[in-house]
Amino acid sequence: MTATQNPQPPTPSGPASGQEAFVPLRTAVVLLTAVVIGLVIGGLTALTGIPVAVAVIAGMTSAGGSIPVLCTLIW
Repeated sequence: MTATQNPQPPTPSGPASGQEAFVPLRTAVVLLTAVVIGLVIGGLTALTGIPVAVAVIAGMTSAGGSIPVLCTLIW
């Protein structure tokens, strides 16, 4: 005896299913670019022989300062 199963269409997942993304793409690109800028500046500052705490502050400052600029550039 065979049992028949009700075929159900697969439920789509992700942004195409009508759900909004947690973070919009533009925001993710701006924040990721700011993090990369902060890491580069912090790393280059640390390579100059300055204490690590100062390099971290330089990286965080450059990342934070680049966010408004990136928001206006990436539209």
